[in-house]
Amino acid sequence: MAKKKVGKFSSFLNNPIDFTLLITIIVLLGIGLVMVLSASSPSALSISGNSYFYFNKQLIFAVLGVIAMFIISKIDYRFYHKFYKYAWWISLILLITVLVAGKEINGAKRWIYPTETLSFQPSEIVKFLVIVFYAGILVKNRDDLPHFGKGLFKHILMLAPLIVLLLLQPHFSASIVIIGIVCVMMIVAGCKFTQFLAIGCGLGIPGAILLIVKSPYRLQRVISFLDPWKDASDTGWQVIQSLYAIGSGGLFGVGLGDSKQKYLYIPEPHNDFIFSIIGEELGFIGCAIIIILFAIFIWRGILIAMRAPDMFGSLVAVGITALVGIQVIINIAVVTSSMPATGMPLPFFSYGGTALFILLCEMGVLLNISRASAKNVS
Repeated sequence: MAKKKVGKFSSFLNNPIDFTLLITIIVLLGIGLVMVLSASSPSALSISGNSYFYFNKQLIFAVLGVIAMFIISKIDYRFYHKFYKYAWWISLILLITVLVAGKEINGAKRWIYPTETLSFQPSEIVKFLVIVFYAGILVKNRDDLPHFGKGLFKHILMLAPLIVLLLLQPHFSASIVIIGIVCVMMIVAGCKFTQFLAIGCGLGIPGAILLIVKSPYRLQRVISFLDPWKDASDTGWQVIQSLYAIGSGGLFGVGLGDSKQKYLYIPEPHNDFIFSIIGEELGFIGCAIIIILFAIFIWRGILIAMRAPDMFGSLVAVGITALVGIQVIINIAVVTSSMPATGMPLPFFSYGGTALFILLCEMGVLLNISRASAKNVS
């Protein structure tokens, strides 16, 4: 009796996923939900009269995200390779759409509201689409990558229109993350590091300085970063309150739920500055544990990338790992006043249902690559 032929694209889908990575994701998500509940309760009670308002929404998206993560972990990652060329165009359309039909909040058009209560930032989807596009294009042009004109410069030009659209929103933090992801992927793919230094010194640093100088609110953030106590009641308020929260936490923290700074001192403490509430309530030990968990995540992501059976899978794994790693580094740096303030969420922790759902979908892709990596190792 002839054996049934098994398609090559489904040969590893029953392999075990990276269990260490999965546990790390679940633990980060669980702690994140607890901290959203703790950090958001005073604000939620003040705004809606229900202290569980933000937590309930975050929990719903977390459950849906975990379900989507396990489903996507069964979808062969090479499926995305077939459509990588469309990822750039979809990104372009999304970023144009938000400029045309997006809702302006605090002077920025970053959100689209499909309904009155549901919103999402297209930039969160664009981050993953950029990873898929560059993984595909770098595989296609792998022989040209060591050359400056056909390699680094050509691929940077492809990114330029997307960055321009992000800056028009304006969404400087998303621009930084996407540029960082692409740089990491290109270096891993074979572009020369010395070329990046030349571009960075010749164009990147002067361009960043120009953007800061020409934008009053960015310039004010830099000035406030240098001396937040100079304008302690306005531009320096959030950072100062964040430092008070972290400093008062000490070694073991004041106790879960016992933060003082979340009581309308830190604006929206469940968003970008949630790490300061973690520092206050869980102390240095709690912060260290969370940082170690993120370090484990990055370590497993790198191992999955190294063991991936093809270059496309390796670059997608590198891109997703870099996405989380860059956001974690920038968020913690901002909260601890180690760099100027920017709207950077902390993955798995900061409030934002659709952003969390998209992040968990990306985790599903990374877990799928780990299945193929397991086969490759065996």
